[in-house]
Amino acid sequence: MTAQATATAPLHLVLGEEELLIERAVRAALDAAKAADPTADMTRTRVSELTAPELAELVSPSLFSEGRVIVLEAAQDISQELADAVLSYVKSPADGIVLVVVHTGGGRSKAAKALPAALRKAGAEITECAKLTKAADRESFVRNEIRRAGGKADGAAVLALIDAVGSDLRELSSAATQLVADAGGVVDEQAVRRYHRGRADVTGFAVAEKAVAGDRAAALEQLRWAMQLGVPHVLVADALADAVRTIARVSAAGRGNPNQLAGELGMPPWKVRKAQGQSRGWNADGLAAAMRVVARLNSEVKGAAASPDYALERAVSEVVAAKGDR
Repeated sequence: MTAQATATAPLHLVLGEEELLIERAVRAALDAAKAADPTADMTRTRVSELTAPELAELVSPSLFSEGRVIVLEAAQDISQELADAVLSYVKSPADGIVLVVVHTGGGRSKAAKALPAALRKAGAEITECAKLTKAADRESFVRNEIRRAGGKADGAAVLALIDAVGSDLRELSSAATQLVADAGGVVDEQAVRRYHRGRADVTGFAVAEKAVAGDRAAALEQLRWAMQLGVPHVLVADALADAVRTIARVSAAGRGNPNQLAGELGMPPWKVRKAQGQSRGWNADGLAAAMRVVARLNSEVKGAAASPDYALERAVSEVVAAKGDR
């Protein structure tokens, strides 16, 4: 599915929109650079925030020849001037510098659309990271994840895992890895069913996502399903608290580059991007109210409430209402 970079490749094109695969491709490029030079570090920047002179500075050889991986993100938004600078640089790349260009494959401008073909022609290592829209592709992904974790599974187990977890690759990868560990390497359909019944974060975070999105009916439906599965109340409460607090922290940090904010906030970039999307429709007063709700809920599900089921239902409804407050 993805092409592994070679240790000496100075130019990489990461092509597609699947975030998990993109992150892995970037990580592979960094790992390859570190294999050649353990001191190598990585700089990530969006092309919309970069000028041609700044690019020249990034890719200039350092005085002490330390290895560097420069990642240009969202290259589908590249300007003609910067595209010209990139293509000029790749004709004669600097020693010790690895340039990784992340591109969706699309783009509005002529320069953006032409960039992938030009980089291919320049000899870039290509990693395809297209969205997995076909069922067969997701099944293949799950099989590969189980194999990566040192396990094996039959077709029924793969289908059961996708049915239980959904189509999100991060959740599928996490579930596949944990299943291999829990099942001793051999994953069958029964193991998947047992695992799903105990997967609090699948249903707990499903409740939280619907609640912070303001979808009361769907959030309560997910909550009742979680309760039927026997998911511990405290873990659902933790998921709701994590969602609210993450949105609050990301909102307070402003709408900056997710990769830069990730370092500041101590979160992975994908979580920052997700919270930025979820923050739409929330205001400071609503977030403050939601924070009070999840703080109260924490004590309620740990014994303060006579009915933890009711406490969770009330908290979900109040979080939804907090988003609607203006």
